[in-house]
Amino acid sequence: MPLWRRIRPLRRSLSALALAAAAVMTPVAAPAASAAPADTAAAQGASGGGWNDYACKSAQHPRPVVLVHGTLGNSVDNWLGFAPYLVRRGYCVFSLDYGQLPGVPLFHGLGPVDESAKQLSAYVDRVRAATGAAKVDVVGHSQGGMMPRYYLKFLGGAAKVNALVAFVPTNHGTTLSGLTELLDYFPAAADILARHTPGLTDQVVGSDFLTRLNEGGDTVPGVHYTVISTKYDEVATPYRAQFLSGPDVKNVVVQDLCPGDLSEHVTIAMTDKVAFHEAVNALDPEHATPTTC
Repeated sequence: MPLWRRIRPLRRSLSALALAAAAVMTPVAAPAASAAPADTAAAQGASGGGWNDYACKSAQHPRPVVLVHGTLGNSVDNWLGFAPYLVRRGYCVFSLDYGQLPGVPLFHGLGPVDESAKQLSAYVDRVRAATGAAKVDVVGHSQGGMMPRYYLKFLGGAAKVNALVAFVPTNHGTTLSGLTELLDYFPAAADILARHTPGLTDQVVGSDFLTRLNEGGDTVPGVHYTVISTKYDEVATPYRAQFLSGPDVKNVVVQDLCPGDLSEHVTIAMTDKVAFHEAVNALDPEHATPTTC
């Protein structure tokens, strides 16, 4: 493989780590008094797309869909493509912010993953109470596709969730295109990340969190699981580590459906209509249709 093709994904991954470090280490001015709470701001920001409407009812799709953003994402920006895609198809769609760090706006998913799962649990209960739905479907991206599994397995979520659909989840950890191996050579850096951005280190291959999450099996009974991956993922690597094993699991690689699909870790959840279509097939399998390129 040409050198430039090996370097480019590493540069992207380094940028993500640098962004996380900058978010933690850089002082942030206090928000103006008129600033809205995070979930209210999300609802306002997404109102043009028609999601986060707690009065929403859908006879066609009675289960609400809860969207769970990825690391360094938020409840609006992560879903500017997919949420309206679902709304146009008659779904009631909701999205939350989780894993916030004090003084760090916009870039979320950095707190301990088990604590983030508790935030998801409370949010699902809020959506169920507002809509009257017995169960929801959950769609997540990256950490947001893995973290709900903790909710399902340890926090009683399996009784409240019908399906988990995950775009490029970090189910069995990531090597970040090999960069996490460097942490062994820089223990001080590893310690800083663990103390200040545990949401990152919880996702490294072999972490204590992932060991506990995956011990005894990837899935829990009663939930339908779908993983949607891309061979060109440069963040959740190797991409096959995203796959789940279990009796009610479907692992999809978009290039197996459309060989010319060039989506990577970010674009698969933001713009990839092949991935979107597969997600909708998973949400409504009785009306699934073949994917076309």
